[in-house]
Amino acid sequence: MPKLTKTIVEASAPREKQYTVWCSDLKGFGVYVHPSGRRTYFVDYRTADGVRRRMTIGAHGVLTTEQARKLAIETMGGIVLQKADPLLERRTRRASLTVAELCDRYMRAAEKGLILGRRRNRPKKASTIEIDRGRIERHIKPLLGSRLVIDLDRSDITRFVRDVAAGKTAVKNGARVEVTGGLGTASRTAGFLGGILTYAVEEGIIPFSPAQGVKLPADGVRTRRVLPAEYKAIGAALAAPEAEFDTPQAITGAWLLVLTGCRLGEIESLRWSEVDVEGRCFRLEDSKSGPSVRPIGKEAFDVLARARRVAGNPYVLPALRKAGHYNGLSGAWGRLMRRAGLEGVTPHTMRHSFASVAGDLGFAESTIAALLGHTGGTVTSRYVHRLDSVLVAAAEKVCSEIKRQMN
Repeated sequence: MPKLTKTIVEASAPREKQYTVWCSDLKGFGVYVHPSGRRTYFVDYRTADGVRRRMTIGAHGVLTTEQARKLAIETMGGIVLQKADPLLERRTRRASLTVAELCDRYMRAAEKGLILGRRRNRPKKASTIEIDRGRIERHIKPLLGSRLVIDLDRSDITRFVRDVAAGKTAVKNGARVEVTGGLGTASRTAGFLGGILTYAVEEGIIPFSPAQGVKLPADGVRTRRVLPAEYKAIGAALAAPEAEFDTPQAITGAWLLVLTGCRLGEIESLRWSEVDVEGRCFRLEDSKSGPSVRPIGKEAFDVLARARRVAGNPYVLPALRKAGHYNGLSGAWGRLMRRAGLEGVTPHTMRHSFASVAGDLGFAESTIAALLGHTGGTVTSRYVHRLDSVLVAAAEKVCSEIKRQMN
């Protein structure tokens, strides 16, 4: 049993059956000589619990004998010092999921209702799942998809946040930006990635989430609010002759965005069955925070009384040419703001401004939360049948004040 050298290895002639040549200088280091003439280095060792294993290092020709010897020494050193099992680790890595495969498994679970969202531990909504899928395809898979989940560490997540924020995943189609980056996108996508990795922990794929403790950039906190002069400009734009070119759905939707503090999606998907005129509220069957009851002012109900109804269509804003609801409110709102000469005023700005007017009128945060339908508010249950008269009065007062400023 000589010391393995290049000369000894190449001089070992092939036989009818595979045989082994051991190294006299390094115990456990050897080479297989195959009938084909191929030669493969390996290391033989025992794990900390006494199990004997043999792990292939590499083929002769790809590795020199001295390179193979160094790898054998490193392998056995790790076994002694770290009590590791390199063969088991290699097998584990080969069977490990990539980030792309983990994302696909997560989305299949979400589609089956097995992933709970933030809205009162209910399954994720279809619209949320669609947003999640976009974040995976546009940002997570391009940057991390080929990586093994078990190899991810905190530095990888930090680098991911930095790359998305810097616009590394941004995509342009001519002059049109189809996929954006930025701090807000980075923060929201990294937060979602953290949720996927938490799922991996729960499934026993990894022992802990590498996203834990990673600092996320501030997610563009919106502070823009509409001032009285701007409310007046919006009122004038809604009353201008140009408004006649917008659809009735666009005009009704714009008024409701201004007067109710509801989200754009809540207005677009509002059904007549959810409008409680007697109770002075909207009883939303499904909102971002789940079923929600919203106190609504008289001026908003006046708008609804003038709204166009389509026989057989349950929506307050019916679609223009087919069944379902109107989906053009966002674009119509942009046209309205250009007519009003205002910049940076989005449908969400109107929601924030509704809360700001309520604050100006002296209402407490808990009351404002109830008016907006926040999860922490006092009126968010579908089982509330009769609203507190104080909340109805608050909605009336805020709505009236906004209408006054518009006039």
